[in-house]
Amino acid sequence: MLLRLKQTLQSLKRTATISKAQAIKNLSTQIKKQDVPTWKLDCVVIGAGVVGLAIARELASKGREVMVLDSASTFGTGTSSRNSEVIHAGIYYPPGSLKPLVSLSEEGSGPMSCLSEIKMILLIFVQALFCVRGRELLYKYCYEHGVPCKQTGKLIVATGPLEFSKLNELMNRGTQNGVDSLKMLEGFEAMKMEPELQCKKALLSPVSGIVDSHSLMLSLVGEAENNGTTFSYNSTVIGGRLEGNCLHLHIVESKDLENWNRDYPLQPELVLVPNLVVNSAGLSSLALAKRFHGLDSCIIPPGFFARGCYFTLSSTKVPPFEHLIYPIPEDGGLGVHVTLDLDGQLKFGPDVEWIDSIDDVSSFLNKYDYSVSASRAERFYPEIRKYYPNLKDGSLQPSYSGIRPKISGPRQSPIDFVIQGEDIHGVPGLVNLFGIESPGLTSSMAIAEHIASRFLK
Repeated sequence: MLLRLKQTLQSLKRTATISKAQAIKNLSTQIKKQDVPTWKLDCVVIGAGVVGLAIARELASKGREVMVLDSASTFGTGTSSRNSEVIHAGIYYPPGSLKPLVSLSEEGSGPMSCLSEIKMILLIFVQALFCVRGRELLYKYCYEHGVPCKQTGKLIVATGPLEFSKLNELMNRGTQNGVDSLKMLEGFEAMKMEPELQCKKALLSPVSGIVDSHSLMLSLVGEAENNGTTFSYNSTVIGGRLEGNCLHLHIVESKDLENWNRDYPLQPELVLVPNLVVNSAGLSSLALAKRFHGLDSCIIPPGFFARGCYFTLSSTKVPPFEHLIYPIPEDGGLGVHVTLDLDGQLKFGPDVEWIDSIDDVSSFLNKYDYSVSASRAERFYPEIRKYYPNLKDGSLQPSYSGIRPKISGPRQSPIDFVIQGEDIHGVPGLVNLFGIESPGLTSSMAIAEHIASRFLK
């Protein structure tokens, strides 16, 4: 298709002495007159990460016709496969309350300032609710469907008296959120459970655990397909347009987008007109929403990206820990913590490195830099030795990295998940999911349950 567009543009430029800009304008007019296949269907989920898959499965189980679109060649290639694979208890997140969206930035400054000119919008703090409910649903699903998981328990540790108040705050918050069995331990009690650990106090969360995220996603795909869901990989949603009361999605093949010459207009190869669209595109959900013509940009929060690297522990036959070990949370994350996979491999991470955004098309194609520099281990050693003093020099090996799609930046208070429906943005049938980072994996089934119960008509 792009070759045909290029030939048409060259023809235009040969037959008339006009500027390049005018040639592109003429080409755009000509393309609008060409027939682009248009299909109507029931539900479209954009993004085949764990949240998108859980939503597709839930919608399909309700008897709805569902199509899942993803730019990659298979499911779960983004954040869903680049995380700690932890089942969180629900400790860290503020208890249910209301918060005005205008607080995402100061009034009169930044991209959200136009909110002062539209109605006040309230957001429910849903991370805590979704995490607790999602944990229950996830363990149940794993046990019933043979998805590997393990309730390892977690110790959140205070390595000095200055951290005691934060640890108490976490316990109080978790209790308010309905997390069962939390217990505050003295240092000697925690170190008796984990002899390699060094701490002054610790908060024990017995219900925390780990899951094989790939097996989970594979199971969700299978269930969704069994209920009639269609998966279209290598298919990129590049934007859309509100026409009447319907959002028309613009789709191109990913290989054509890869080869796109940016001197020419980007045009859809297929248009889908669904009754329900769930924008669960993860890292590119904000960029995609900005390309939905007819959607008020004022309701789209600013985006930030935090890369986190992981290192594995080499030359050890027996892992030094049996529980997940977490420090007190830091700016932008939960600190460099200890996690185990189901094979017993121990890993440390992630750290927090705030990175610049990339252009929309690169974002759609997941062209982020996921490399892990061995030199970054120098920052890990002192952080880990605060609670694991016996860590040997040279024992950390680069493993992998992930990028978190955030809607709060450095030194800003964390922002809750944002789930926007027509009542917020005014576009019928569109649901936007923004800032679905940790605990997105744990919350995935609860988010899906919420989407189906609230937005299906």
